[in-house]
Amino acid sequence: MKPSVAVVILNWNGKRLLQQFLPSVVNSNYPNLQIVVGDNCSNDGSVEFVKTTYPLITVLQNKRNYGFAEGYNRVLAQVTADYYVLLNSDVEVPQDWITPVINLMETDEQIAAAQPKIKWQLDKTQYEYAGAAGGFLDKYAFPFCRGRIFDAVEKDLAQYDDVKEVFWASGAALFIKSTAWKAVGGLDGDLFAHMEEIDLCWRLKNKGYKVMFCPDAEVYHVGGGSLNATNPFKTFLNFRNNLVIMQKNLPKAEVFQMIFIRFFIDFAALIHFLIKGETKFAWAVSKAHIDFFKRLKETNRKRTTVQLPYYQHKGVLQSSIVYNYFIKKIKSFNHLTDSL
Repeated sequence: MKPSVAVVILNWNGKRLLQQFLPSVVNSNYPNLQIVVGDNCSNDGSVEFVKTTYPLITVLQNKRNYGFAEGYNRVLAQVTADYYVLLNSDVEVPQDWITPVINLMETDEQIAAAQPKIKWQLDKTQYEYAGAAGGFLDKYAFPFCRGRIFDAVEKDLAQYDDVKEVFWASGAALFIKSTAWKAVGGLDGDLFAHMEEIDLCWRLKNKGYKVMFCPDAEVYHVGGGSLNATNPFKTFLNFRNNLVIMQKNLPKAEVFQMIFIRFFIDFAALIHFLIKGETKFAWAVSKAHIDFFKRLKETNRKRTTVQLPYYQHKGVLQSSIVYNYFIKKIKSFNHLTDSL
């Protein structure tokens, strides 16, 4: 019998997205499947829509909007399955998107998490920003994807159609063994949203687990469904959370030096925003640093007992992706000269 799978969609006032994309999820072809909609206290009628239109879907309601991370924690605490699939509400799926990923994960008990190929729902010839063909980090813990470096998103020309161990799997379509989820305590609710899946995967890797990319399945993500790129709060979360997850997961011998360097890089980004007249984004970077310092003691208590040397992890670029992209003008993953 196939392992049990729970596809869990976290919703907050996303009735329009549920109307558009739930039919494809319901049409998924997997024999041991349950579909769950977790709701973060919506007031747009989306809960009523799901209950009325899809009575076989389980609806679990949170008492308020806990954000992506804590919202999922509270919902998944009520779900029983061998595998959880955290699926964004703005993702369209083909019928046979689940089986290839589960088959891959079943080959190795060390594989804790994985993602399918993530392509853009509005143009299915190209990868999608949020996950593409798997997530990586650079020398200074900047995230990027195979198929997407900063804003340069590649077309899918089968150039990444190989199974590969990566650093992080996208939260847009994250497959994870429930035992591994529980072993690391799920997502960090204090992150609210953005980078929480990187933190989760980093904690898994510090425990010796693997994170994989499966090219034999793909999904189609709209992107920007909750916070779009023009929202300064997204900039704040990205900059703050990146520093927080570094403090949580880097070994003591590396953490202070790495964060010190990142402050200089972040400051360059702040100046860049000011030069462009984007003062709201510059202020978001500044606020991110202030909030990071406010949380130092609290974040330090979250450090796990073991942090493996950063550069030993699979999926770490041994140079700066900022330098590669902005100075060397490298726009595609397969032109990076470092071994990955």
